[in-house]
Amino acid sequence: MTRVIDAIGFAAHAHRMQRRKDKEETPYINHPVALVQILAVEAGIDDADVLCAAALHDYLEDCCGEQGQLSLEAGRQLLHERFGAPVLALVDAVTDDKSLPKAERKRRQVEHAGHVPHGAKLIKLADKTANLRDLADFPPADWPAFRRRDYFDWAALVITQLRGAHPQLEALFDQAHARRPD
Repeated sequence: MTRVIDAIGFAAHAHRMQRRKDKEETPYINHPVALVQILAVEAGIDDADVLCAAALHDYLEDCCGEQGQLSLEAGRQLLHERFGAPVLALVDAVTDDKSLPKAERKRRQVEHAGHVPHGAKLIKLADKTANLRDLADFPPADWPAFRRRDYFDWAALVITQLRGAHPQLEALFDQAHARRPD
């Protein structure tokens, strides 16, 4: 439990200046916390490495490299030292390469989703579920319905690659996906 709380605190500090794209510009940390909540509370997952990695899943992508003060390598080293190799491996498995164009990153997510470690599959399932819930409840102000539908459709392609990993998480995703905008 203390490791998970430490990971949430670490993520809160790292993402402290970031905001979501919704109209209210909610604090970004709400998203990693939502993943931990989906995994632990809604799906009953108690693996500390998975929960820590869920809290940290966007750290390398959004807080390191060109987006942050640390290089990607320094960020990886920091995660390794503080949270261990298993957590770093899960975070690495769900981190997109921000140097690639967005369309390529999305294509790679679909292509690689089925080949990541089991814990990373759980994090992906929770991430897509949280994103769909947020798009349904708090859509970005500048995203028309067709763009939200496109995201829902793409998320479903990613999740297709993860089917069989965790039926309860898949059911939560399916419930969120049922709220696809018309």
